[in-house]
Amino acid sequence: MRISTSQYFSMNVATMSDQQAQLSQIYQEISSGQSLTTPADNPLGAAQAVQLSSTAAALSQYTTNQGTALASLQAEDSTLTTVITTLQSANTLGLRAGTGTLNDTDRSAIAAQLTSLRDQLLTYANATDGSGNALFSGFQNSSKAFTTDAAGNVVYSGDTGTRTVQVTDSNSVAIGDNGLSVFMSVGATNAQPIASASSSNTGTGVIGPVTVNDPTNTANADSYQIKFSGSGAALTYTVTDTTTGVAGAAQTYTAGSNITIAGQTVEISGTPAANDTFTVQPANKAGTNVFANLNAMITALQQPVSGNDTAAATLQNAMNTGLSQLSNSLNNIMAVQASVGGREQEVEALQTVTQTNSTQTASNLSDLISTDLVKTISKYTMQQTALQASQQAFVQIQNMSLFKYLSN
Repeated sequence: MRISTSQYFSMNVATMSDQQAQLSQIYQEISSGQSLTTPADNPLGAAQAVQLSSTAAALSQYTTNQGTALASLQAEDSTLTTVITTLQSANTLGLRAGTGTLNDTDRSAIAAQLTSLRDQLLTYANATDGSGNALFSGFQNSSKAFTTDAAGNVVYSGDTGTRTVQVTDSNSVAIGDNGLSVFMSVGATNAQPIASASSSNTGTGVIGPVTVNDPTNTANADSYQIKFSGSGAALTYTVTDTTTGVAGAAQTYTAGSNITIAGQTVEISGTPAANDTFTVQPANKAGTNVFANLNAMITALQQPVSGNDTAAATLQNAMNTGLSQLSNSLNNIMAVQASVGGREQEVEALQTVTQTNSTQTASNLSDLISTDLVKTISKYTMQQTALQASQQAFVQIQNMSLFKYLSN
């Protein structure tokens, strides 16, 4: 088959154009550092690159979420530490006030200190994280968790929601605890029953803390009233289960002796008067608002008691009750802080895993789309040499003719 001169020239020009295009593509790979710029370069590789890029974007978002979650949890942890320190200081003052060696002026001074601690506690309860979100408002994180009404009572203004953040594709973590669960609740475990005296008592009876001897006794969950009758040697008491309405038989009172209530015992000292009453209640039914409990202690300490045995007994009962409630609040808040610490550890562990996965994903994506410079430069050199050879051969061949041959 004969090839015309025009066909020959066209074929050689097309070949060199293809070589030039390949050379330009290789040069672009070298200059950009990427071997995969369009799906046409490597369809399978392009699909893998899209998947890896999506994974990398998700991991990047999870990294951001983890940082946000950890910052919020650390802010709550730090705040709860100061809350616990504040309540421990209040407990120390309460123990001091209950020694019976202070005068009215001393007790008033302690009341002032407790008032300051209560105000500090309110400030901590309204603390915010680094982004200005209230730590203990639940979903209402743009407003204060607690406010004070006209009567001076601290009121919770948030809700019972718990904010969470997605930290991996299958894990979310709570980044806060609502104020009801922290400052107005007691734990389901390790919460001691609360013994208290009626404010209308006229005797000098003082009730001590409750001792739980049989935690498995289901009747411990009921509320009880201890009511006194008679006087002197004929002084008796009756224990009534106010939950069921069942009253026990009258018992002779002996100061300082244990009174058995279901699987619990409580001691009453002093001399109660006829119709004086005392109550024993489960912790969750006996005042769980830490602010209200502190206010009750402050009010009791502000009342003069010097020279009045009944007033002294009323004060001692108020302090005993307040200290028991304070102990339950402390235990509850320490349990919350332990939970926060556990979540911090979880997020920190996930940060390590996510960082490892991010590094591996970036490496895999780089291997897929990045240019192997040594191999590509070598390929560029070979392609350049081939183009030069094609150009030189074309020049030589196009100068050849029969006339030039005969002239030689």
